[in-house]
Amino acid sequence: MLSRQALLRTARTAVSQRAALSQTRAYAAAATSSEKVLPPVALFGLDGTYATALYTAAVKTSSLEPTARALASVGTVVEKDPKLASLLGAPQLTAADKSAIVGELLKVARVESDANVKNFLATLAENNRLGLLPSVVTKFTELMSAARGEVEMVVTTAQALDNKSLGRLETAVSKSSYVGAGKKLKVTNTVNPDIVGGLIVEIGDRTIDLSVSSKIHKMNKLLTDTL
Repeated sequence: MLSRQALLRTARTAVSQRAALSQTRAYAAAATSSEKVLPPVALFGLDGTYATALYTAAVKTSSLEPTARALASVGTVVEKDPKLASLLGAPQLTAADKSAIVGELLKVARVESDANVKNFLATLAENNRLGLLPSVVTKFTELMSAARGEVEMVVTTAQALDNKSLGRLETAVSKSSYVGAGKKLKVTNTVNPDIVGGLIVEIGDRTIDLSVSSKIHKMNKLLTDTL
């Protein structure tokens, strides 16, 4: 179990990204294991530094998956409450206010027993960094996807795809060269009526644009260049 006092002691120096980096090392060192942990991907920015620190601590306490689930639950609570999300970064919050917010977050998310997330939120509160929580959750999700060997595929369509269509697309792409050996495909379907029809597939840093809007744009450009 991580010591909250140890986390706060190392976190008080976070006044710049360089200071936050040293925080990360101290945070990870608070675990009982002395084994060095290398994150699966390098993240940048303060949110990336905090996410990496939590990942390191979770690995050292052999509680990576439980910590990931707990943090995701907290992230869901914040995502569903825009007022809470804006309140997190309010500069006028007192120490008591931040402590109350952390306690309520843990309670609503039902993760009060997760020591890693509990101490981590307390660290963010102590450093006036609760406003970073949504982006830290996003960055931590990136770390977890990389650790699980997942390749994210975002399929954008004008209307939501049914499970059967999405499944067939996932099967086809899984067998292609876009997904490396031993990797798992993580599929998300987003809706954007502006593409009119067809679909846009994004896999990692690759984009396959098969949308009607793209075809119309190319046709219009061709006509403009010709005329």
